[in-house]
Amino acid sequence: MQTNLNRHTFWILPAAMLLAAALGAAPAKDAVRGRETFEKRCTGCHALDSIKAGPPLRNVYGRKAGKDAKFAYSDALRGSTVIWDEATLDRWLADTDSVVPDNEMPFRLGDPADRANIVAYLRQLAHK
Repeated sequence: MQTNLNRHTFWILPAAMLLAAALGAAPAKDAVRGRETFEKRCTGCHALDSIKAGPPLRNVYGRKAGKDAKFAYSDALRGSTVIWDEATLDRWLADTDSVVPDNEMPFRLGDPADRANIVAYLRQLAHK
């Protein structure tokens, strides 16, 4: 009996991991990959500490949307009540209009893992 129990126990963790993947478990968050993706996908319009076509993004995590005094935001972002956290940044990167309609950022990032990694990177930079 003990032998059968151990043999079955051995398969529980791998089976649980497969089930989580099949059910669409949240992607892993990797700030190092997030930095790489940020540099490839975001730096055309954003920098961490200076204004480009978009606002600087250091310390964006935890900040109210449209509130960096150095940047001229759209009326929609200036009037929003959004606070940038994991959920709002993920939704924003997937579809900006789902978070703040009539904003001026046309970018979309479809890959959930890329979004999670970028958010992890931005979170890591908060208050640095």
